[in-house]
Amino acid sequence: MKVLNIIATVVSISAVFSYVNHRFIKLPTTIGLMIIALLCSLALIVLSHFGVTELQGFAQDALEELDFSQTLFHGMLSFLLFAGALHINLNDLAKQKWVIFLLATFGVVLSTFLVGAALYYCLLLLDMGIPFIYCLLFGALISPTDPIAVIGLLKSAEAPKSLSTKIAGESLFNDGIGVVIFLVILSLATSGQAFDASQVGLLFLKEAVGGIIFGLILGLLGFVLLKDIDNYQVEILITLAMVMGGYTLATALHTSGPLAMVVAGLLIGNQGRVFAMSEKTRQHLDNFWELVDEFLNAILFVLIGLEIIVITFTGSALLAAVIAIPIVLLVRFISVGLPVRMLRKFQSFSPHAIKIMTWGGLRGGISIALALSIPASAERDLILSITYIIVIFSIIVQGLTVKKLVSFCMKSTAQSDHGDTDRYH
Repeated sequence: MKVLNIIATVVSISAVFSYVNHRFIKLPTTIGLMIIALLCSLALIVLSHFGVTELQGFAQDALEELDFSQTLFHGMLSFLLFAGALHINLNDLAKQKWVIFLLATFGVVLSTFLVGAALYYCLLLLDMGIPFIYCLLFGALISPTDPIAVIGLLKSAEAPKSLSTKIAGESLFNDGIGVVIFLVILSLATSGQAFDASQVGLLFLKEAVGGIIFGLILGLLGFVLLKDIDNYQVEILITLAMVMGGYTLATALHTSGPLAMVVAGLLIGNQGRVFAMSEKTRQHLDNFWELVDEFLNAILFVLIGLEIIVITFTGSALLAAVIAIPIVLLVRFISVGLPVRMLRKFQSFSPHAIKIMTWGGLRGGISIALALSIPASAERDLILSITYIIVIFSIIVQGLTVKKLVSFCMKSTAQSDHGDTDRYH
């Protein structure tokens, strides 16, 4: 089946689902699309048990040929991260730099090891034990919050500005750091070599620090080119080249493409927007990237819902996933709470910040894509099943309730302070 035909089919399905959601269901677009796709996928699976296998077979062949992991990491992620970073205010981000830095580094590392250890012992108790390195691999892929899922929901959650900046900034950077940690652990798991701290450290520096430096160079180059002309068609084309060519080159250089896109997007969205663009260009650029962001988000969440067709579930895997959900949430609470409490002496935080950041830390397509990238094995099948269930829970349950949680926390704080909203900084 030709990839172009598959893409055309997915886009058409996304359009129909978008119409149904907007016209009848009226859920947030991405969540609504994923739920409809998930229900349709489950319907195909049920029909296959009654002998109607053609539709499920067609969908399964199409999804396997499209390859979700490759499609996300080498097709969609660069656009989505650049578009997300483009609209983050660098001054607001700078004010929250230490908490974002700690959450994206210390928080992700701590979460990786705590989730990995907890899953390892839980699986042993369930008589489903797998090597500890694979549990760490699961910890690495499930610990970073997904910027694609998080940023979209923050637009409607009406959280305090500083808190929204913390969550959005953390999700943009911990995604890149999490991918690097995952690649390091995956290399150890598949190579069979003994742990070498110096080798791991060098690989991490090359991926993470190299990605940030490459993103700075890419952003500065883009800034120079944009400043030299005033033609919005050409300037949009330059940003496209930055994303497509820059991500490809970063991957070829074995540096972190996600981190490079975040840094480049921040530079263009702030310095480039102010000093290198006319008002007309800014308007066209914003409209273009907002459309790209919404279009790719729609496609991504439809694919997440459809992906259940190609994942094999067992009763024991479902039980492990149910147990893993509270583990992941508890570890998220710890990995957020420690950095926040460490910084409370030096920086003010919105009331209930830890609760909101814990529940608002959604997992999404990146976790599934990382799980799919693990070489075929029994461990990979188990990790993939658990990851998928957690992502579905995160997007549906947390995604649909985070706005209510924010509203409840703000109202309770306002009542306790007799309407004093100055505590929100």
